[in-house]
Amino acid sequence: MGKQYKVLTPENIAFINQQHLFYIASASGQEVNLSPRGFDSAKVIDESRLIFLDYPGSGNRTARDIRAGGEVTVVFNAFSGPAQIVRLFCKGVLIEKEDEKFDDYFSLFDVEKTLVRRIVELNIYAVESSCGMGVPKMQYQKERTGLQKWIVSMDEKGALERYIEEHELPPKLDEL
Repeated sequence: MGKQYKVLTPENIAFINQQHLFYIASASGQEVNLSPRGFDSAKVIDESRLIFLDYPGSGNRTARDIRAGGEVTVVFNAFSGPAQIVRLFCKGVLIEKEDEKFDDYFSLFDVEKTLVRRIVELNIYAVESSCGMGVPKMQYQKERTGLQKWIVSMDEKGALERYIEEHELPPKLDEL
């Protein structure tokens, strides 16, 4: 049976910090977006804020939905240890590289700045925990490195900034 509350508990924060994968869903009146995220890309700032690194190479729908005032839900679930799911219901803020907060937040991560498109700050207004008994147990092996290699390659070719600009907003479904 799930429980809902307004802020993260210390137990939620400890659980989130142990996860290698999370899912982010967003919507703003277009198709609902759902994306898996890995790497060491999410950090809890306090009981009501989480940030994550936004890497280029995706359709950028989360940013589109945040800009449009849409809702964001983040899901962390256990693949090992006791079964558990934590959902965060949020409103997002895009922190671009030129924003004042960017460097402070970025200092929490050990990653090359060129690899990151922006940081997303999620302001949590509700937290829900549930059992997660339907989630299979799986073993974490290692991070995939293809995305970082692709970003570095694009940067070395001088094509990364153009790629980011061209993919700043994905096309609407009726434009495809």
